[in-house]
Amino acid sequence: MKKTTILLPLVVVLGLVGFSSLFIVDEREKALVLQFGRVVDVKEEPGLAFKIPLIQEVVNYDDRILSRDIDPLEVTPLDDRRLVVDAFARYRITDVRQFRQANGVGGIAAAESRIDSILRSQTREILGSVRSDEILSADRAALMARIRDGAFDEAQSLGLEIIDVRLKRTDLPAENLDATFARMRAEREREAADQIARGNERAQEIRANADRQRVEVVSEAQREADIIRGQADARRNAVFAEAYGADEEFFEFYRSLDAYRAALAGNTSTMIMSPDSEFFSYLKSNNPSGAALSPAQATEAAASEEGTVSEDANTEEEAAPAEETSDEAPEASEDNGAGEAGNASTMPLDDSATE
Repeated sequence: MKKTTILLPLVVVLGLVGFSSLFIVDEREKALVLQFGRVVDVKEEPGLAFKIPLIQEVVNYDDRILSRDIDPLEVTPLDDRRLVVDAFARYRITDVRQFRQANGVGGIAAAESRIDSILRSQTREILGSVRSDEILSADRAALMARIRDGAFDEAQSLGLEIIDVRLKRTDLPAENLDATFARMRAEREREAADQIARGNERAQEIRANADRQRVEVVSEAQREADIIRGQADARRNAVFAEAYGADEEFFEFYRSLDAYRAALAGNTSTMIMSPDSEFFSYLKSNNPSGAALSPAQATEAAASEEGTVSEDANTEEEAAPAEETSDEAPEASEDNGAGEAGNASTMPLDDSATE
């Protein structure tokens, strides 16, 4: 009984001591064994490990890639256009012993504060050496690589490795937005005005070219029309000349009728002319008073008409016998005399009517 009473507490104490001397290293962590605040061992391999109970303690640090967002900061590029940059970094703990020595008991919180300072200084230095156009262009990838490389060396002294640095957002300060938008609007309006001016210039060139081509086409058509009209006039004159050569008296009579038709068309039948004008010569009569012809006048008219008819008959019918011509001549004279008397009585034109 006494042995049991002594052994049971001893077994319990030994069990507690053995249990407290064991610890497990997770595969996502690294373990640091401290003895009175001094680093005595580093456990990086996952599994079961031992320590001295009550004397040594274990501190675990995350072995995964960690992310740190940097508060937005304002940078001034070479062109003095201020920008607000929002960035973040990815890092991991590579040397837990050096990490412990550099950050002490602050651990991850102290390390992230140091990372913020490093990234801020590197971001201002790199982005301040270029123009804002490069920051806002595709060249920003090279700028982020430069920031990462610059922060990498300083982070190694903390037992950290900077894996990547990214710029999430690059904006203008709120107080500069209105001025920037006004400048952008003015630039776009200037470009629009320039394009409109170029378009108007091109339109004027096209319009001038079209007018020139129109004038050339019209001139060419007018030239061809004048040529065709001249050829037609020449042909008409040739026809008139041929007709005039065939029968001059009939041609003059026909042209006089055309002139009468043109002069007396519409309401233009009143004309003022001198009494001896030749315009109405074909409408004038040898007996303007309209009185009957005396026998002597009728005989004289018949004789003149007979001579005219006999000349025409001799010209057209040279083979006809002379007796037939002499027999027909008195009849023709009588007929022509009667016709002349009838014309004299029916077609006299009063001088007042002519005027």
